Amino acid sequence: MNRVRGWGALVGALLPAAAVAQALGCLIEPYRVSEVGSPIVGVIESAAVERGDLVRAGQVLATLRADVERQSLAVAQSKADAVGELRAAEANAELARQKLARAKDLADQKFISSQALEQARAEAMVAENRLEQAREQRDVYAREHSLAAAQLGQRTIRSPFSGVIAERYMSAGEHIDDKPIYRVAMINPLRVEVVLPASAYASARQGMSVTVLPEFPGATPRQAKVTLVDRVIDGASNTFRVRMELPNPDLSLPAGLRCKVDLGAPTGASRGTPAATGRRDGSALQLKNAPALVRQPAPNP
Repeated sequence: MNRVRGWGALVGALLPAAAVAQALGCLIEPYRVSEVGSPIVGVIESAAVERGDLVRAGQVLATLRADVERQSLAVAQSKADAVGELRAAEANAELARQKLARAKDLADQKFISSQALEQARAEAMVAENRLEQAREQRDVYAREHSLAAAQLGQRTIRSPFSGVIAERYMSAGEHIDDKPIYRVAMINPLRVEVVLPASAYASARQGMSVTVLPEFPGATPRQAKVTLVDRVIDGASNTFRVRMELPNPDLSLPAGLRCKVDLGAPTGASRGTPAATGRRDGSALQLKNAPALVRQPAPNP
C-alpha cells in the first residue's frame, strides 16, 4: 500500500505539469524595418507616398532635384548614339585592306617594289588601329552613359521591400543629407519573439511549428515557424530568445501586438524526436506508465 500511495503522489505531482498549457508572453513585430534615406545630398523634389500606404519592393517613394544629372545623361546618350566616327574608321580600314591586297598582287607580278608593298601594309595596320580606337571610344561612351544613368538613379528613392510606410519624416522642398525620409516596415510575414527559460532550451528547435494567439479582438490562433534559437543563454536572467516567422498574407494582423505563444506537448509531439519533446513528453510518458503500476501493486508484507 505504501508503493500505491507513492505512485498516486507521483501522478498527482505530474498531472498539473502535463495539463497546464505553457503559454508564454510574446511580441509581434514587423519582420523587417528600414529607415530609408538618400545616398547623396540634395533637395526633395516630390514625396510620392504617405504614412500608412502599402508599397511594393522597388516602388518610387521620393525623388530629389536632378536637373544637372538629367542634362548629363542626355549628353552621354548623344555620345553613345553617335556612330559616324566608327563608320568612318571601318570604311578607312576596309579601303586599306583592299589597297594591301592589290599591292600584294602587283608585288607578286613585279610591277611594284617591296617598299611600296611595305607602305601599303603599314597603312592597313594604321587603319586597323584607328578602327580599334573608334570601337574602344564607343565602349567609353557607353560606360559614361551608364555612369550618368546611375548618378540620376541615385536621386530616386525606392522601397527596399514590400510593406507599409510606418513614418514619413520629410516633405518636398526640404534639404536632405544623412537623415531618413521614410520608415518602411515589412508586415508579411511578421516576426514573433519570446523569451524562454534555459530549462526549455532542448525543446526549442529551428523549423518547429508553434501556436501564436495575438491579443487582438477577434484574432484566432495562428501557426508560426521557429526561424532562430539563440545559441547563447543570458547568464544574468538564465533565459534565451526564440524568433518565429508568422505568415500574414492578408495583412489583417497589425504589427506591435502582444501575444501568447503555446509551446505545449502537441507541437513538440508532432516532431517525434526526443530532443524536441523535452521534459513535457517525459511527464506524459510517466503518466501513461503510472496507472499500470498502480493496478499491479506489490504484495503488502
